[in-house]
Amino acid sequence: LLAVTHSPQVAAKGAAHFIIAKSSEGVVTRTSVRALDDTGRREEIARMLSGAEVTAEARAQAERLLETAA
Repeated sequence: LLAVTHSPQVAAKGAAHFIIAKSSEGVVTRTSVRALDDTGRREEIARMLSGAEVTAEARAQAERLLETAA
């Protein structure tokens, strides 16, 4: 099952985590997909929780979400 989500609570429950990015240059649009390791996953969930600036509180909450989901 592949789920695309903007919800950190849903993302924390997955067995694997991928980040999808889209970029445009003129009329060309590219999409990239990258698998995240445990550190990257924790950081991405923290970013989903806090927005552009990742805080220590968001990192701690991301860790709790991942521990709860395990």
